[in-house]
Amino acid sequence: MITEAFTERLAALTEIRAARPEAVAEAAARRVRRGSPLGANGRLMIVAADHPARGSLGAGDRPLAMADRWDLLERLCLALSRPGVDGVLGTPDVIEDLLLLGVLDEKVVLGSMNRGGLAGSAFEIDDRFTAYDARAIADQGLDGGKMLLRIDEADPATVRTLESCARAVSELAAGRLMAMVEPFVSHRVDGRVRNVLTPEAVTRAIAIASGLGTTSAYTWLKVPVVDDMERVMAASTLPALLLGGEVPDDPDAALAGWARALRLPTVKGLIVGRSLLYPPGDDVAGAVDAAVEVLR
Repeated sequence: MITEAFTERLAALTEIRAARPEAVAEAAARRVRRGSPLGANGRLMIVAADHPARGSLGAGDRPLAMADRWDLLERLCLALSRPGVDGVLGTPDVIEDLLLLGVLDEKVVLGSMNRGGLAGSAFEIDDRFTAYDARAIADQGLDGGKMLLRIDEADPATVRTLESCARAVSELAAGRLMAMVEPFVSHRVDGRVRNVLTPEAVTRAIAIASGLGTTSAYTWLKVPVVDDMERVMAASTLPALLLGGEVPDDPDAALAGWARALRLPTVKGLIVGRSLLYPPGDDVAGAVDAAVEVLR
């Protein structure tokens, strides 16, 4: 899927990074920011690409799909070029590549913050902040930060992640920056962390996340689509985006689920990664356009 012209642009990234690392800061300073995160229709469509930094490289039946950085960047650039796509979520390495490629003007850019809970590790719940912090997000002119909060009552490390997320919410709010919290109730099954996707568990996670920090004025939620979404989303007045999760076996069913949840007053849009970047048939533009159409 790599074109010759794009290969030349990508090849230049490493040369720039090696010879002129200050170009990253220069590109961030040049970026044209938009006035409001919401699009013209009052919705928000964000493409997520922060999975690799947690060691989560699979998409659908491809265990190393996201391991090819050039391929990932081309898919991201294509997705960001489609009408109705408002922005991107990523870790510093991905965001800085996109800045150097010059594709983030007038886009909402969210920095992913805690990636220390590596997928499949014994310390997965102890989700340290190993990527962006609030100061770096402000200094680089990004629009907000995103954090994952998995709540496992059987794992004492949960309280450290809770405390770290609360601090990040407060620090982002002090800079008037969006704090995007993705909460789950989780537990271990055969040694691996699994998110509990019952309405009751998601409701509890939302309630806990909504109270983090010294103010909730700039807090948004990133939530999965589960059964009984009307009751689930009644747990908070905070604005929320629906997450995409794994590549679905039935994309049409996923679109229908998003469409139903988008009718709820607190649901303001979508923040989707692998489902759009690695769809069945690899039609990235078609998958992105279908998601944007749901927002209308």
